[in-house]
Amino acid sequence: MLRIGDVQLDTNLLLAPVAGHCDLPFRLVARACGGVGIAFTDLLCPHGVLKQNEQTRWLMATNDADRPLGMQLYGQDPELMAEAAKWAVDEGATTLDINMGCPVDKVTKTYAGSMMLCTPDHTVEVAERLVKTVGDRVPVTAKTRLGFYDGELTAPTLVRRLIGVGVQCITIHGRTAAQRFKGSASYDGIRAVVDAVHDAGGGRVPCIGNGDIRTPYDAQRMLDETGCDGVMIARAALGAPWIFRDTHTLLTTGRLDEADQLTLRQRLACVRMHFRLLLECREDRYTMNRLKQKISGYGVHLGPCKPLKRAVAAMTDPRQFDEAVDRFLDESGDAANRVPVTWVTRAEQLADSDRAQQKQTQQSHATVAA
Repeated sequence: MLRIGDVQLDTNLLLAPVAGHCDLPFRLVARACGGVGIAFTDLLCPHGVLKQNEQTRWLMATNDADRPLGMQLYGQDPELMAEAAKWAVDEGATTLDINMGCPVDKVTKTYAGSMMLCTPDHTVEVAERLVKTVGDRVPVTAKTRLGFYDGELTAPTLVRRLIGVGVQCITIHGRTAAQRFKGSASYDGIRAVVDAVHDAGGGRVPCIGNGDIRTPYDAQRMLDETGCDGVMIARAALGAPWIFRDTHTLLTTGRLDEADQLTLRQRLACVRMHFRLLLECREDRYTMNRLKQKISGYGVHLGPCKPLKRAVAAMTDPRQFDEAVDRFLDESGDAANRVPVTWVTRAEQLADSDRAQQKQTQQSHATVAA
């Protein structure tokens, strides 16, 4: 288990604030599968929070089943961030996170996100302002990267200062901002930040590892090799929200057998739940388009499913989805009650893909050199 300030979590597994994906319906599906210690909203713009525009209201939407909930703000104006933080806590945030790691241009051009690594004095000022504003109601946390430029490791110094002004949890992505999502996360870099957090926080402030968690085995390795207190899972959860369930099984029992994993029928029940929850929150057209975008990600974990993906792509009425799933399960026969893709198989697929990508990169470099 994991404790952030006065908030006790049931597990040390966190759903990341993945931009464009972590809306209320998806968070509820992940929670229903099990294993989620805390889930985060999409990153929130303080201007949108204060104006309560339609898009921000959707990003902030929550309910009683969506707890504990972290809301993440990005921005560099201390007063604006403080006012938005009040709104976030009033709307149900269990923790309030400051985004100090997003490398996307639309965020960094406002001197927010990972650009905050370049202005440590001001960044600490922002954090201190939020702690003074809402820190007596919820823990203030921060998510950052190793540094801004390639080869840079400035995060250990920054996190010490953040803890000094009252930040109660640090999540560290094991890349620099310049890397974005290229290359591999540095476990050595994460370890350096973990050590700084534990030292500055006297063992009371946890540090969460993030980056390249694509299977439950990656989470186990992250914990073992970096000494971090928990793991934040991002894109791997989007096509397999049950990854938290299976990771928790691995971490608590030391094993993850095929019998522990969801069958094809059970996985499709999760997809059905996601679709139903979207329908409850949004209009039919949005819901169908959303599922059409997500079915390929789910499909990676469903085995051969081209007929289902074609049926989803052709949907013109929401009622056609359940019909398509029922038909696909009937055609699957006994396979519907078996695990379509185990995590061992998925790890092998990812390793093959990594090798192919590495080979392609080497060939590209050789061509440029020639």
